[in-house]
Amino acid sequence: MSAQPIEEAAINELVQRLRDRGWRLTAQRRVVAEVLSGEHVHLTADDVYGRAQRLLPEISLATVYNTLNELVSMGEVLEISAGDGPKRYDPNTAAAHHHLYCVECGTLRDINPEGTDGLALPASQQHGFELLDVDIVFRGRCPDCRATARSATA
Repeated sequence: MSAQPIEEAAINELVQRLRDRGWRLTAQRRVVAEVLSGEHVHLTADDVYGRAQRLLPEISLATVYNTLNELVSMGEVLEISAGDGPKRYDPNTAAAHHHLYCVECGTLRDINPEGTDGLALPASQQHGFELLDVDIVFRGRCPDCRATARSATA
């Protein structure tokens, strides 16, 4: 499979949002943004680096980490700590959502709460805090890992 940069005509949503914000899109930053804007997955920094290197071999791991940190600071990418493993990066910032994490294989999926109650914290539980963000991760076993565990005990 030959990795080719995304054509200008097919510019993705994240890159466009960054342009609209006036963020200086160097070749390295653009490649990181393109990697994050592909099919919706929750990549680790190492995953982003591996994919970015296929598009721009001279990119460094430090540049990937710095770019990810900038994108998180800007609110363009979510940083998710789902388990004991590395942080994951989620470009899906358009709608508030939760995550579902498999403790066996590390699969991470978006969960869209139904209505606004899915993200609400009763005023009586806010203890005077001004709520800025919500980060909920449900942990469990995915169907594949459950099936593997069942067959191992049978």
